[in-house]
Amino acid sequence: MANVRLVDVKKAFGAVEVLKGVDLEIADGEFVVFVGPSGCGKSTLLRTIAGLEEATTGQVSIGDRVVNDLSPSDRGIAMVFQSYALYPHMTAYENMAFGLKLAKTDRAEIDRRVRAAAEALSITDYLDRKPKAMSGGQRQRVAIGRAIVREPDVFLFDEPLSNLDAALRVRMRYEFARLHAELKTTMIYVTHDQVEAMTLADRIVVLNGGRIEQVGAPMDLYQRPANLFVAGFIGSPRMNLLAGEVVAASAAGATVRTTAGETIRVAVDAASAKAGDRITLGVRPEHLSLSAEGDGLTAEVLFVEPLGATTMAHLKHPASQDTLTVQLAGGAPARVGESLTLHVPADQAHLFDAEGRAFSRL
Repeated sequence: MANVRLVDVKKAFGAVEVLKGVDLEIADGEFVVFVGPSGCGKSTLLRTIAGLEEATTGQVSIGDRVVNDLSPSDRGIAMVFQSYALYPHMTAYENMAFGLKLAKTDRAEIDRRVRAAAEALSITDYLDRKPKAMSGGQRQRVAIGRAIVREPDVFLFDEPLSNLDAALRVRMRYEFARLHAELKTTMIYVTHDQVEAMTLADRIVVLNGGRIEQVGAPMDLYQRPANLFVAGFIGSPRMNLLAGEVVAASAAGATVRTTAGETIRVAVDAASAKAGDRITLGVRPEHLSLSAEGDGLTAEVLFVEPLGATTMAHLKHPASQDTLTVQLAGGAPARVGESLTLHVPADQAHLFDAEGRAFSRL
């Protein structure tokens, strides 16, 4: 096992700079997930750690070694790709053993490692099958097993579940979590799926435009996003964001007015703000509720999704560029065309300044 350290890592393809100075420390045995929109640089960063891309500038260290000049095979890493990349003419056993054979590993040791990995991944019964005789999930487990048998210092995963159906992705998330708990090896995982990130990661790295926006434990990012980008990206459905201005502000809280004229109290340290400042109010769908007192946000229902235990209502509000989403109890009264007044709890609301930076929540 090993830690991973990146110091001012930049990567350019010609005149296009994809990574713009990434500093990151990943602890030994940690499970870190890179997330961000398409083109943000998460896969390029992973490939730079692996040695499949060469850093333009900066330093990449794995364990106590600077690995910038080392080939992928000498970095102590194993990588699992989005495509299974299995040899179709080989059995699962042969696919998993192939790299060890090339390394001239003893046959008994190869057999021990392959069977141990197969047992950990619950694919012992499929070792004699070729890829065409296996399901997508089984093939992906073989690809993971091929990485495990190398006994690397660091595992790198590049969207390994994106080719699987929804039900299988849920099962494989459990398998990844169990595998990490069992192996206790450093794992770096790239995904566009927020559910994967939230459920698997010790820490999430949110990337945008080749830079790190925020690093933290999943619930820290969810409850205390550093800026508007993270607030809008982490969470599904995404956080509701409404434009407005400051009415009054202090270290003990802020009162804001949306562009629709509604006054909302927010429990944040707003000592740096003053009346008249432009702000963005943020509130997650599950924190909104039907207002008994008639105060809060008033919006028109556009679409209703009855999901059984919950009902998702999508509403039109003048202060929001997107639809306003509220999560209600199953069977809650919400009909298209009617107006709902929604309560915003001060201790669950978020506030962002004109530059998109979050005020600290109290």
